[in-house]
Amino acid sequence: MHHPSKLLWIVSALALATAAHLAAAPAPQNDSGSIVIVLKDGKTQSFNLSDVARIEFNQPGSLVAAPGRARFYGDWTVGDGAGGKFTITLKANGSAHKTMGNGSGTWTLVNGEAQITWEDGWHDVIRKAGSKFEKAAYAPGASLSGKPENVAGATKHAEVN
Repeated sequence: MHHPSKLLWIVSALALATAAHLAAAPAPQNDSGSIVIVLKDGKTQSFNLSDVARIEFNQPGSLVAAPGRARFYGDWTVGDGAGGKFTITLKANGSAHKTMGNGSGTWTLVNGEAQITWEDGWHDVIRKAGSKFEKAAYAPGASLSGKPENVAGATKHAEVN
């Protein structure tokens, strides 16, 4: 167990170091549309927010979940666009599985929707549509901003890890 005064000393030292760094390196003017990354060696790099698609935090042995990501974990029954159904499983580690065709892939959260890339080249997107969810399918090579090959209902079932 940590001694309370030692913990207080560590927190105070971190606060003082942060305050000293902020005083030494004032934020540039007109940076409201950018993100600045400060590395351990003190170097900085700025990115325009309009150029950033997503920010991912990866650490060995752990995964930092993006807000809203957990809502997609689990099994989804989705339509195939031809009246049939199949299951898509989205796991917290970013892997995806489907019970139709080549069943392996990866997924990520982009703009509040689950974008899935399958090994067979197809892409599926599960998104909120009104009070329900839908699955949109995109052919290999198609842009996810274009018209999907088909759109069908999506219903979430059990969560998995």
